[in-house]
Amino acid sequence: MRIGKGREGGNGTGAAVDSFRETNSEVNGKKQILVVDDDPLVVNVLRDPLERAGYDVSVAYHGLEALKKVKEHTPDLIILDILMPLLDGFKVARFLKFDKRFKSIPIIVLTSRATEGERKMGEKVGADEYIFKPFRPLHIVDVVQRYLNA
Repeated sequence: MRIGKGREGGNGTGAAVDSFRETNSEVNGKKQILVVDDDPLVVNVLRDPLERAGYDVSVAYHGLEALKKVKEHTPDLIILDILMPLLDGFKVARFLKFDKRFKSIPIIVLTSRATEGERKMGEKVGADEYIFKPFRPLHIVDVVQRYLNA
């Protein structure tokens, strides 16, 4: 669900991050995707079709690890679960979208909680897309391609 359509504080280094992101993608010729989910099965179900589609996929299993990985190697897109230990996906999205260095990274929220309140919270924290579990892996690839190949 696209949040904006109703369907399925930084340190001023935005230019450096944009430059790094371009260089990072250009070095290996692949767009970088960070998958954040505490369920290894979901991670594998996402990783395999994304890698076959030509993306470089890295993984974080909780919110704190996700923030660390984003700061180390800024991805081109993030697929983010909501219900995770240590730091939930809403807080991760909020930290990233309110930081000038990372606010332009598309965030696709992936969750089993299909409530209107959850969708509104996703919109409030800046998620670009909201997809409910269970999902079709090829649908995820289509959504990713829409954001990264636009």
